This record gives sequence, C-alpha cells and structure tokens, in this order.
Amino acid sequence: MSEMMKNKVKFGTSGIRGLVSDMTDQVCYLYTLSFLQYLHSTEAIASGQAVGIGGDLRHSTPRIMNAVAAAVVEAGYQVVNCGLLPTPALTLYGISRKIPTIMVTGSHIPDDRNGIKFNKPDGEVLKQDEQGILAQEPVLNTALFDAEGALLKTNYLTGIVKTAQAQYIQRYLDFFPQNALAGLKVGVYEHSSVGRDIFKTILSGLGAEVIALGRTDDFISVDTEAIRPEDVVLAQQWSAQYQLDSLVSADGDADRPLVSDEHGQWLRGDVAGILVAHFLQADAVVTPVSSNSAVEKSRFFSRVERTQIGSPYVISAMQAITHQNTVVGYEANGGFLLNTDIDLSGRHLAALPTRDAILVPLCLLFMAQQQQTSLSKLLQILPQRITYSDRIKDFPSELSQSILAKMQSGKLKQDAAVIKQLFAGQLAEVMQIDYTDGVRITLVNEEVVHLRASGNAPELRCYTEAADALRAQALNQLCMQHMRDWRH
Repeated sequence: MSEMMKNKVKFGTSGIRGLVSDMTDQVCYLYTLSFLQYLHSTEAIASGQAVGIGGDLRHSTPRIMNAVAAAVVEAGYQVVNCGLLPTPALTLYGISRKIPTIMVTGSHIPDDRNGIKFNKPDGEVLKQDEQGILAQEPVLNTALFDAEGALLKTNYLTGIVKTAQAQYIQRYLDFFPQNALAGLKVGVYEHSSVGRDIFKTILSGLGAEVIALGRTDDFISVDTEAIRPEDVVLAQQWSAQYQLDSLVSADGDADRPLVSDEHGQWLRGDVAGILVAHFLQADAVVTPVSSNSAVEKSRFFSRVERTQIGSPYVISAMQAITHQNTVVGYEANGGFLLNTDIDLSGRHLAALPTRDAILVPLCLLFMAQQQQTSLSKLLQILPQRITYSDRIKDFPSELSQSILAKMQSGKLKQDAAVIKQLFAGQLAEVMQIDYTDGVRITLVNEEVVHLRASGNAPELRCYTEAADALRAQALNQLCMQHMRDWRH
C-alpha cells in the first residue's frame, strides 16, 4: 500500500469515501492502480482490456473520473467513458461484458465528500477483495502531476459511450409488459440524482404519466434511510397538488430508491423490499440485521438470512445460498439486489447483484396495478411492524465505537445493565442483543433499538422498530437524545 493512500480516504460500507480535499488526483490514481493490479494478480483482467468509468452529479466527480481514467491508461487498459449514470447501470454494463467498472460517487453523503466504487467483471468488490487491493504497491508516475499534485492533463476520458444507459433502460422495458403502468400518474423527484432522466424514460416508456419535480443543479444530499424533513413535506405537497399515485426518487448515484404512496408518505426501504421480493417470487432473501422483522413474520420466503450492513455482506451471503431457486437481497436503505435470474410470466430479468433503485418502484406500481389497489393498501398485506431510522451527524467515529463497546461484553445480563443505565431506565427490559453490526437490542415488548457507527461518515445511526409509526419515531428520538447527551 502506498504511503500516500494512508490518509483519511478509506474503504467504508461500499467503496472508498473521503472529503473531496483528501481525494486528490494522486490518491484516486493510486487507489485505481491498486484495484487494477489486484485484478491482474487474480487473473480477473487481461492486458489491454476495457474498463468502464462512470460518475454521479457531484461537482468533484469529473475531476476524479479523470484521475481514474489516467490510472487506467497508465496501467495499459482501455477507457470506456460511460458518462454520468446510475451505479447499477454501470455495473450491469460491466457484468454483461465481463469487464471491470469504476463508479465515482459519494452516494448520499454531502457534496464536500465523494467516493469510488470498484466493480470486478462479475460484480462488486467484496470485503476480501478490499484487503487484496490494499496489499498492492502501486507506483506513482510523478511526471503526470504538477507541483501541487494535480494531473497535468484533464482529458484522459474519451467520448461518452451511451450503451450502458440504453442497456439499463431496455432491461426494464423488456421485463415489464407493454403499458404496464398505463393510467398511473407518477412524480419523479429529480433533485440531483444521476438517475433522474433515466427514471423518467423508463416510467413513461411503461405507460405512466410522469411529472418532473424538484430538479436542481446544486447537489442535494438525499439519504433514503434518514429522510430530510423538507423532503417529507415536499412529498405530501406534491402528491396532493398533482394527485399522484406515487412519487419516485433516489439517492445521488441512483442505487437506493425513495418511493411514496398516493398520500406522499415515503415507504420504508425494508418494507418495500419485502413486497418486491414477494412479487418476484423469491425463495430466499438476504437482508442486513437492521431490516424490519416483518420479513420473517410474513412467512413469504423459505429462507431469510441476516448480515452486517452493506451490500458486500449481502452479496457474499447471497452467493453462499445459490442452491436456492431464486435468491434476492435488499437493504433498509431500499436498494434491491438480484443474485439469480428472474423468470416471471414468460419474461426474463438477468441477475444484477448490486443495489438497484428503479426496480423497486416498478415492481410496487405494477403489483398495485395487477391487484387494482393503491400502494398504501398494498402495504396492508404485511405484518404491521414499523421501522424508523435517523442519524447524528458530526458524531466522531471514536466516540461511537466507545459507546457501543460498553454494550458489547457478550454477556446479556451485563450488557442489559449498561443499556438500562445509558438510557436512564426509559426502555423496556432487554430480551436479546445481536452484535452482528453494532448493537441491536430487542426488548420484551418486541420493540427494537439498533445503534451503529456509519461506515461512510462520522455519524451515529439509530434504527428503531415498533408496532406503530408514532411509537417507532418516538423511540428513535428518545435514543438519539440520549446519544446526543452522551456526546456533550
């Protein structure tokens, strides 16, 4: 590992992330070289092979894409500039052509940060691959950079190849019946998501009346797990104003969806995931430990596997149970993954083992169409377990780990006593604690409190579950307040 890579830019939940000021041309160049050297060492890529590159709409993305392209060229590979497009579209392009792809995106985090997601020819880089990448010793070609460390050339990217976008759009126009969404009025909350134009094309291509809303040139940090209060208000206002059947949006790189019902109420990603898996007739479902327990209580699936939070863990677990007929995965943030091909009503959908945003609203809307019902009523087929999540920003990772460590002796009685003290006795008695990812506490009244440090930013996340929405939110606010008090 190069000394220059030993800075604040590190692998997080999915890919490397860091402040834009830390993601210098040289650092991004070296990480990309390490990735390519690792693939070459494992014989996953041949000399001179093509490498697809894409990005989101952040202001720093074009510069970082150029640094990535510089490394691809210097390593002896061919750059395929797929332009600005959703992460799943780029990943699909790479998998279908058996070439690696590199996506420059910080997903939902603020514009002063960015990241890079690396994909092997068969899909996402997993946790074991990260260690292989970090073990490389890339050499910086200093002749390419000026005295401040910026690349001298800004045109390593070739002309944009639109194939990836077109392939992604056609994937869904082919899978769903012609005019599958005819008669529906769907709003697309565009903001700064890189998928905004593609979403409109797919939805209108399937017959929906599409209304574009909220487009902006400034990057907006939309987190599908911790929805901004202003986005809650906007969804309700737009739904009432335009009489929408649904409002659809996504995060920055369009791999995590936001879907509302006809009242402008955003659906929780882990609830939507259950319905989509059920619609696709999945046998086995993989989902992180933070997801709603309705997936087990529904009894829709022959097998449910729980993992740590992050698509690499979900993918690894899906791969381990491929003997099942149909294996899918989803996360509480809404991203949906297909580990196996789907064949439904004579139509075929190829596996795409990475988070995908657009599949979720398409399945939900078509499912509602088939049943001649609304999205709000569609939710009623599930056990009523309501989840809520929020985060405390600028919460030092060291403090998060310190607080969580106090609750992780592994002895239930001892940890329950610490939890009781931390929360001033305001929670019900502890029944069970899961340490898979952070600390997930199940109480005797079946309420759930789950605390974990973010893998992407200095944030403490809290997930709660209860029998109704008001209680889930109140429980979350109670826990977050105790954590804020602890910080101060």
